[in-house]
Formats: sequence, structure tokens, C-alpha cells
Amino acid sequence: CGNEYQEQLVNMFTMAVGGLHEILGDLGNVSEEWDEYDDDQQEFIQNVAIFLTSFLSSHLRLVETSASRASVIQAHQYVLRISQVDERELFKVCLEYWNVLVRGMYEDSRTSSFNAPSGLLNLGSNAGANGASMSADLRRQMYSGILTGVRYVMISRMARPEEVLIVENDEGEIVREFIKETDTITLYKAERECLIYLTHLDPKDMENIMVEKLNRQMDGSEWSWSNLNKLCWAIGSISGSMSEDQERRVLVIIIKDLLSLCELKRGKDNKAVVASNIMYVVGQYPRFLKAHWKFLKTVANKLFEFMHELHEGVRDMACDTFVTIAQKCRRHFIAHQPGEASPFVDEIIANAESITSDLMPQQVNRFCEAVGYLISAQLNTQTQAMLISGLMKPYNDEWNSLVQKVGENINVLEDLNVVKQLGNILRVNVSACGAVGKGFISQVGNIYIDMLGLYKAVSEIISSCVARDGAIATKYANVRAMRTIKKEALRL
Repeated sequence: CGNEYQEQLVNMFTMAVGGLHEILGDLGNVSEEWDEYDDDQQEFIQNVAIFLTSFLSSHLRLVETSASRASVIQAHQYVLRISQVDERELFKVCLEYWNVLVRGMYEDSRTSSFNAPSGLLNLGSNAGANGASMSADLRRQMYSGILTGVRYVMISRMARPEEVLIVENDEGEIVREFIKETDTITLYKAERECLIYLTHLDPKDMENIMVEKLNRQMDGSEWSWSNLNKLCWAIGSISGSMSEDQERRVLVIIIKDLLSLCELKRGKDNKAVVASNIMYVVGQYPRFLKAHWKFLKTVANKLFEFMHELHEGVRDMACDTFVTIAQKCRRHFIAHQPGEASPFVDEIIANAESITSDLMPQQVNRFCEAVGYLISAQLNTQTQAMLISGLMKPYNDEWNSLVQKVGENINVLEDLNVVKQLGNILRVNVSACGAVGKGFISQVGNIYIDMLGLYKAVSEIISSCVARDGAIATKYANVRAMRTIKKEALRL
């Protein structure tokens, strides 16, 4: 009964694929013609995708050994063609199946199946339904053309790896907010998983495709901000899935080409997009950076240069990338590297005021957070305290000056700029403290008493404003800025 059931499944699959071929042909232009289809035609294609992905997910091993090779490949060709359609929900259906396929093939290659001869005999024939599973090597060979196509599709459809919203916070300030879970990020994670498996299955093919796609950016045939972004997100997503030697070789080619592209492109907007992608890619490859100190130092200095770039978004990207690199490579910054007069973190702290001179307060917070991660890697308590003191000295000097003025005349707190400066200094302390950890207690001790006095003073001013003017007082700019001081003091 089981065998008859399986035979019927194979027969129905073969008939269905044959019938689809009579109706659809090879479906070669579906992505270009999609918008011209009426609702019924689009719905039919969607149903084809759901049918094929559902059937293959459940019965792939059966049809691989019992149906003709032509039918199996044709079915996958249809899913590949449909994956190219610019329709997100349809793509997600196909993506789910591609992950099933490549995950299974990767697991096969790990377990190294020994029944290749049996699979070879069954390939392209209608052997019995009990035929043994196809070997890992044979499956990889059979699907090589399909998987190359999937690699191209994944790169061209790559989703943004993070969502950043520009929002107004409770204090009326415009800030950047990182969104952890959205549909786009979920899609990115599924695509990244697929690309990692695809890289493991054939790293050389993945390398060739990515270098080819980058060459097309260089010669202008595929140049666009969107195409370059997607390519670089894809390159970043497969970090760690190649051997160290291959990763080094590929990354050197990619970074050289991206730097050349930055030189080739005219216009600040184009250069800014390329620069942001260079920063993104290098930030995703900590293994490479750790193995090449001089390159890591060059990247860090380049990021400090970008922190003076006036183009919107580049400074944010530079600060974010510095945080990423600091988290992943922190020990290399605090170690005394050969040929260096002192650890690089000393140089960064000594030049911090110059590096951050063009940054907005929120960007300064990110910079101090990154340096905090570097300092956290210093295990010598005394040396760590000296580094913290060096980083926080300009902020402590400003803090002491402002607190002294407030102590002499409480009305100084009516100056909105003074209140904002105090709030920003507390924010810097919070950012650095979160990164350094318990070692930051020495710095908290420096400002603790003054912070409590300031907290009390602004609380009394806020209470008197609300008592005098009612709830509308909470909307006043100076009251909102004072609430920032209270909030950051509590966080610290």
C-alpha cells in the first residue's frame, strides 16, 4: 500500500510538472511581465509556487530517486523563475523552500552518505519507490545550476540588515532608534541563512558571483545605490562561512574594488553610498580584521575621517561601524602591537576631542560607547581607571564648570543650553558606563554627589512649573530638557 501510494505521488508530480510546462512553457519572462498579468494570472502563479514548494518540501527525496531528473529540475526552475518576481510575499514562499533544500543538502554533505551508486542508477529513471537516497555529491551536481541561480536571486533580493527610524523622543529630541524585529529583518535573517548554506555548498561559485556583481558596479552596467547596497549586505551576511584563506582573498578584492568605486564615482551622494557600504562590509568581518592589525588600524582611522564628513548618514554609519568593530576586536586596541609606541586606545583617547569635533551629541554618545568597549577589555584595574579618566576628562571639566555656575546661581538652569549640556554629559556617562561595566564606578564617584544635587534642583523646578501652569508645563522645552537630566541620572 505504501509503495502504491508513493508511486501515485510520483506519477501525479510528473503529470503536474508536464501539465504546467504545456501551460507556462519555461516561464522565462515572468519577472518582467508580472505587472502586466491580470489578477487571475498572478493568482495562478502564486498557486503554482505554493503547490511546488509544499510538495517538494514534503516529497523531495522520493521524486529525486523515482521521478525523472528532467521533471525535478523543471519544478525547481519554476520556483527559481517565480523567486525573481518583485513580490515580497511570493518571494517569502519560495525562500522558505530554498532554505529547506540547501539546509538538507548541507546536512547531507556533513553526514557524507555512502549510497551514491544506488542513487546514480536511479538518476533519470523510474526506479522503484524504495530506491535509496541520492548521495550528497550527486545531489550537489544535480542542483548546481539551480543553486547558482538561487545565489544570484538572493543577492539581488537582499533585505536591509537593520531598520533605523528617525523619531522624536519624550523630550522632543530627534533621535535614531534601532528596530529589533520587523518583517524586513526577519526576511534578512532567512536570506542570510540561505546564503550561508549556499556558500558552504560551493564557496568558489559564491565568490565568482559576488566578484562578478561587483565588476558590474564598476563598469556601470548594474550601477545603482540599491544594487550596491544589496550586494554589500549579501557580502556582509556570509561572514565566517568561507575558509580563512578564501575569506582573506575575497575580502581584499572586494575592498579594493569598493575603494576604486569610491574614487570613480562623481558626486557627494554617490561617494557617500559607496563609503557607507565599505564601512558596513569591513564591520562584518572581525576575523579578517583581528588577523591583520595594520588593516584594522587603517579602517579605524578611516572611520575617524568619515566622522568629519558633512554628508547626512555617513557620520552615523562611521559611529555605528566603530561600535561594531570595538565590540568584536576590543582586545587588539588595548594590546601593545609590534611597531607601535603605545596601545592604539591611548591614541584614540588622546585625540577624542578632535575626532568628535563635528559629531552631534547622539553620535558622540556612540563614539564614547565604542571606546568604552575597548576599555572594558583592559583587565588591569589601575590601567582601566586611567583610560576611563582620560576618556571622561573633557566631559568632567565641562560638568564641573556648569555645576559650579548652578551652585552660584540656581537661575542658570533657566538657560536651555545649559540644561541640554548637562543632559548630554549624563548621556555620555550612561553610554560609556554600559560598555565599560563595573569598572566605571570610579567615574560615577566623581560626579555622584553633584548629580544628586542637580536631580533635586531640577525636580523642584519641574514641580513648581507644573503647580503654576498645570499639565501644559510638561511640554515646555526647558522642562522636557530637565526631565532628560532626571531620566539619565536614574539610568546611570
